[in-house]
Amino acid sequence: MSQRVTVIGGGVVGLATAYALVRAGCLVDVVEARDSLASATSFANGGQLSYRYVAPLADAGVPWQALGWLLRGDSPLRLRLRMDPAQWRWLAAFVMACRTPVNRRNAAQLLGLALESQAALARWREQDGLDDFAWRRNGKLVAFRTQRAFAHAREQLLDPVSQRVLDAEQVRLLEPALAEAPFVGGVFTPDEEVADCHRFCLRLAERLQASGQCRLWLGQPVTRLIRRKDEVVALALADRQLDVQRLVLCAGHRSAGLGLPGLDLPVYPLKGYSLTAPIAAHRAPEVSLTDYERKIVYARLDQQLRVAAMVDIVGYDDSVDAGRLRSMRRLAGETLPEAADYDQAVEWAGMRPATPTGVPIIGATPYRNLWLNLGHGALGFTLACGSGERLARMMG
Repeated sequence: MSQRVTVIGGGVVGLATAYALVRAGCLVDVVEARDSLASATSFANGGQLSYRYVAPLADAGVPWQALGWLLRGDSPLRLRLRMDPAQWRWLAAFVMACRTPVNRRNAAQLLGLALESQAALARWREQDGLDDFAWRRNGKLVAFRTQRAFAHAREQLLDPVSQRVLDAEQVRLLEPALAEAPFVGGVFTPDEEVADCHRFCLRLAERLQASGQCRLWLGQPVTRLIRRKDEVVALALADRQLDVQRLVLCAGHRSAGLGLPGLDLPVYPLKGYSLTAPIAAHRAPEVSLTDYERKIVYARLDQQLRVAAMVDIVGYDDSVDAGRLRSMRRLAGETLPEAADYDQAVEWAGMRPATPTGVPIIGATPYRNLWLNLGHGALGFTLACGSGERLARMMG
């Protein structure tokens, strides 16, 4: 009989891990603290599957650039220092990672995992018929407002064969919705994709339940990992104890709160925001768009436009900051005034679990039956399928 694997976390990484394990023949339990799946970080993320745009936030010059951002109300990054040793340790490690050689090494790791993830999703779609989550291969345009940033991007192309450098006129020809936008040029990658992360998670859950190999435990927050020597033997849940044979921790930034002796999890939440606005008779861009200087992404998901931005390092406060969303709405209206009905947009904020380097933690631990798959930051959806398959291979 197949050994049973318990996955803590019902977001996109946890569900993709469970799906990969079921495909590998395992029996799986998915334990989720909330009453519904994918209702936190995975609910309304940016929607872009940007497989070739995975450079970590930590890079040379970012700390100095961030100081300038902190003086602006609409800055892409906001920092609020807390009396929290975990935050200070994370920030110190982040600053140490802000070096060009470190960034390049980490970016190469992320690119490899991202391309694995693109191939994994293609297999799941083609071999398993996984669909109905607004997936499209529409390409991604990174657009620039200044010649300096545009010149730097041309020098740093990851894939010069497939990435096309466009001048201002070519940008407007590629995407007519940008006819009035003040972009001086862009880089277009035709193989990039979009999809609705929440709908993707629901499709995975349907397949998991239909497989007969998976049980979903909803509304069951894990209060403690019960260990015996060098293994975890059970989970203490809200109203019961669940015995485990093998365990995978995919609980995002909450994973650190379930820590065990000798297990250090350098994961901290970075809060991001999104608006989901109806398109109706508006003229939304067909390609995915990243406004490079303003750090705002736009993705068309069927008849809705997803606008996502901001990184707030403010502790564990997951509330929606009305001021940040007002800034996003204003900036989106300036750039793409005819793209969607921003007044009717659904607002969202989510806590993205990030490591200081930007590279997720995937693999074994000192506990012989405990594995990790967490710390994906803003790339959770992009990296989820590849991370799940990689961990399934490791466990196999």
